[in-house]
Amino acid sequence: MLHPYERNMRMVVQRVSRAKATVEGRVTGEIGAGLMILLGVGKEDTSAVAAAMAEKASNLRIFEDEQGR
Repeated sequence: MLHPYERNMRMVVQRVSRAKATVEGRVTGEIGAGLMILLGVGKEDTSAVAAAMAEKASNLRIFEDEQGR
């Protein structure tokens, strides 16, 4: 069995000042400043892979602390 990160799923996390998603010219989602996650899913990916990716994203050390660092 493959480790969850050896599957096809890929994730890119990007800090944005604003972002929006459009489908057929219609805005389906929009945010102000925050994080945007682009996610690519392959046919062989499982819910275990998705759970591992979500866990990894939630533990990234990219948020400011109390001192603004």
